[in-house]
Amino acid sequence: QVRLVESGGGLVQAGGSLRLSCEVSGIGLGFNVMAWYRQHPGKERELVAGIFPGRVTKYGEFVEGRFTISRDNAVNTVYLEMNSMKPEDTAVYYCNFRSIDNSEDYWGQGTQVTVSS
Repeated sequence: QVRLVESGGGLVQAGGSLRLSCEVSGIGLGFNVMAWYRQHPGKERELVAGIFPGRVTKYGEFVEGRFTISRDNAVNTVYLEMNSMKPEDTAVYYCNFRSIDNSEDYWGQGTQVTVSS
């Protein structure tokens, strides 16, 4: 059974930092795609950051250099370092695993991030 468990969410003041972790079990990260998405109430889920085989990364335009995604295949974990946070970063953040051939797609349960002004 594949499980993705996010941690590290919480309350932070504007300008502060948080580090999210997503531990994957039941499948190896290997040469697959890991990503973080977020969802604001009443809105669609949007890509925050993705990391591809070869550690190629992609970020949502709103990130503007403030966030960094990384992965440690040895411990099957992906991270999202968030700095210079803004109130509009408040959302539920989800971890996603997608196999490189798109045959498998798994989501974590989400972790709430709240940025106070």
